[in-house]
Amino acid sequence: MMVFTSIYGVVDGFFVSNFAGKTAFAAVNLVMPFVMILGGVGFMIGTGGTALVSRVLGEGRRDLANRYFSMLIYATLILGLGLSAFGIAFMEPIAAFLGATGEMMGDCVLYGRIVIGFNAAFMLQNVFQSFFIAAEKPKLGLYATVTAGVVNMALDALFVGVFPFGAAGAAIATGISQCIGGILPLFYFLRPNGSLLRLTRTRMESRPLLKAFGNGSSELLSNISSSVVSMIYNFQLLRYVGEDGVSAYGVLMYVQFIFIAIFIGYSIGSAPVVGYHYGAGNHPELKNMLKKSILLMGGFGIILGILAFSLADPLAGIFVGYDRDLFALTSHAFRLFSCSFLLAGLNIFASSFFTALSNGAVSAAISFLRTLVFQTSSVLVLPVFFDVDGIWWAITVAEVCACVVSAAFLFVKRKRYRYL
Repeated sequence: MMVFTSIYGVVDGFFVSNFAGKTAFAAVNLVMPFVMILGGVGFMIGTGGTALVSRVLGEGRRDLANRYFSMLIYATLILGLGLSAFGIAFMEPIAAFLGATGEMMGDCVLYGRIVIGFNAAFMLQNVFQSFFIAAEKPKLGLYATVTAGVVNMALDALFVGVFPFGAAGAAIATGISQCIGGILPLFYFLRPNGSLLRLTRTRMESRPLLKAFGNGSSELLSNISSSVVSMIYNFQLLRYVGEDGVSAYGVLMYVQFIFIAIFIGYSIGSAPVVGYHYGAGNHPELKNMLKKSILLMGGFGIILGILAFSLADPLAGIFVGYDRDLFALTSHAFRLFSCSFLLAGLNIFASSFFTALSNGAVSAAISFLRTLVFQTSSVLVLPVFFDVDGIWWAITVAEVCACVVSAAFLFVKRKRYRYL
């Protein structure tokens, strides 16, 4: 699901860049961090709520699990609508704060307002990606995501490639696809179904909501931190390179979405299993999950690092092959950037693993240090010594530092959770 979601997100960038031009492409990338912060609330509810519901299911309390599940879905709807209203109202000053120039401002505001108008559906899509796994219906989640992705790609081709709607067309295509991935699952869980979960009548209770939000805060914090870091990257690139730097970074982010999605998808998919066995007190299975997951994340990291380095030219050519200077900048940046994939999966899994163990504090610490502290420090300091190349090396330096922190937490907490 995560890989396919990333692929159809990349299609937006492909059509905007090749049919609307690099200015519209830079505008979309400039406003995207803010859009992701709002949608990240869905990841918080989905991951934190799934850990809570999975643990309750592991304890054999299915009725309570359905009540918690329903409560979290209704809360997502309420928060999604509220955040949409906020984002639409303040999109113009936010775009100016992000560094939008007069030429990019129109596309930033238009794209941002349209996409944020569908924020409730986007949040629900993120929530259901986790809950389909907890409900033991991962294939249904995949089908919903694939359907949404196919619709998005088709509409991108129509609204941007055929009709000259530009960034607005890409935003409309994305919003419609998010409705398919976020609204259709509502109807499945509202009716009697063959899964472990169903939406029921319930009342809002502050304690489980706060527990779920707190436990999933690491994912929200990671999302916010990544978005803030992206803003800082854009500020630095505008300073050192200009608009082409923002476009090059946008290409890196689109391709990174696909590669990182493998790590995120595995982490989201394994979290309910970890939470279930933690709730059931099955410590041997926790050991098994941790050992195999570390091997998988390490192996995929090596493979993806090699692929990223080897495919730098063709990947850059897909997005910006029409501009020789921009292509050269993007290809060079991607080769330096590719080293970050070696350790990214281990850090992402470590944070998700502690979320599944209902230890939101440790999970948040790993995410906070990995993104906001280490990446921000690196992207601000390294260019002083290495110029633009320091910006591209920043994420790799941050991943190395985060890996040390992740290993330290896994070692320190081993006796409490008995996974080693």
